[in-house]
Amino acid sequence: MGNSMKPHLENASKTGVCNLSKQGLSELPDGMQKLSGNLRTLNISDNKLATFPPYLSGFTQLKILNMCNNHISSLPADFGSLQKLETFHASNNRLTALPTSFESLNALKEVLLSANQIKSFPVQLCHLKNLNVVDLSHNKITEVPALVKDLNVVELNLNQNQISRLSESVADCPRLKVLRLEENCLELTAFTPKILRQSQISLLAVDGNVFDQKDFRALEGYEEYMERFTATRKKL
Repeated sequence: MGNSMKPHLENASKTGVCNLSKQGLSELPDGMQKLSGNLRTLNISDNKLATFPPYLSGFTQLKILNMCNNHISSLPADFGSLQKLETFHASNNRLTALPTSFESLNALKEVLLSANQIKSFPVQLCHLKNLNVVDLSHNKITEVPALVKDLNVVELNLNQNQISRLSESVADCPRLKVLRLEENCLELTAFTPKILRQSQISLLAVDGNVFDQKDFRALEGYEEYMERFTATRKKL
């Protein structure tokens, strides 16, 4: 592996961009640590990595990290040292939770965690004021907690989880425009008048829950929600 990876590492040392996607790697190549000072983009997606190399937490210049489609089950406790990270793609892994230090990644704008093993809504995300998009679809989340009110995203994808409880505090999210809750376990009562009337949500995707769309359209506040939906569509 050493010789075949050498050109990749040499190029990365010059450009600050390292693409090791689809290399069949079960571990990262020797020499990676030498890139810690200047690497801005790292793509290690579509490999066979079972662990996240702890030394990558020292790559403090990273802005983009893509580790999708591996077998990684946890992130190191000091993952939060990646203070310049703006984009984190980790879909299709085996993550069960995020480390506490994740809440200090203040530069993050996009977090994709689809198709992992996450059971609790990662409240660390609620501390990140620059987030625009969070994808938590295809996990095992059962509840959206009250702390969600501090989530600053524009789009939140929670499709295909096991959510049966949705805190009314989701209506207080200051920037939330798109909320995807398709194929969960929500009952009609989860969508209170406050959520439909007072939130900023202009696209609420709820197909595949335990109620009929006909009944959803009859909810108190639905007309106000549709006014926002229609107004948004006219702007597109």
